Amino acid sequence: MGILDTGYTGYDTSVGWFNYPDEKVVANAKQAVENGFTAMKLKIGSRDHSRDIRRALLIRETVGDDVTIMLDVNQQWTMADAIEVIPQVKKMNPFWIEEPTDPDDVLAHQTIARAFSPLKIALGEHVPNKVMFKNYLQAKAMSFNQVDALRVGGISEWILVSLMSRKFDVPVIPHVGDMGQIHQHLVLFNHISVGHPALFLEYIPHLAKYFKDPVVIRDGKYVVPQTPGSTSDFIG
Repeated sequence: MGILDTGYTGYDTSVGWFNYPDEKVVANAKQAVENGFTAMKLKIGSRDHSRDIRRALLIRETVGDDVTIMLDVNQQWTMADAIEVIPQVKKMNPFWIEEPTDPDDVLAHQTIARAFSPLKIALGEHVPNKVMFKNYLQAKAMSFNQVDALRVGGISEWILVSLMSRKFDVPVIPHVGDMGQIHQHLVLFNHISVGHPALFLEYIPHLAKYFKDPVVIRDGKYVVPQTPGSTSDFIG
């Protein structure tokens, strides 16, 4: 059975928003597992590093070792912060550390990636164009490419970045600034036509009610859309 039949695996990025108290993170993580998600993301990057460490260990304790968990710093650390905190959150086996520092600082990401390999670094949400992505890829500063079509000026540039990423054998797992409406098509294109692995796609449900054909998630998977077009039209 192929990807068009099974659907494309999603990951729940709404489990642990930065301002959520611990109790809500625990409840959301449990609910995500009940809803069929096998991967989820926790926001960290607090000035209080002990808070980040505690929450990272807490979410792992809540869902167990079989669930994939990513940690998203949202550019809040300096390189020194990253070098201090990453060894302590590594204990909960994160699938990646996302945007550990300033998205313009290629060499800082390279330093972090080298220092903590084989721990993987994900970034690209705030990288604006193909030239910057080329620099990241050539520097071997990213393990996962999160290029967002809405941030690089459209699908054409996104495809160029995806092709470069394939050349460097770096999987593309987009940031979904569009709530996944367009990117649910792009990841299928990536897998079927470009040869990227079908890993998973971020799922953010908050604006679904504004789209004519909102993404459909069933048992933690994106249901392959059947509506012609990019499914990005807004209601009325």
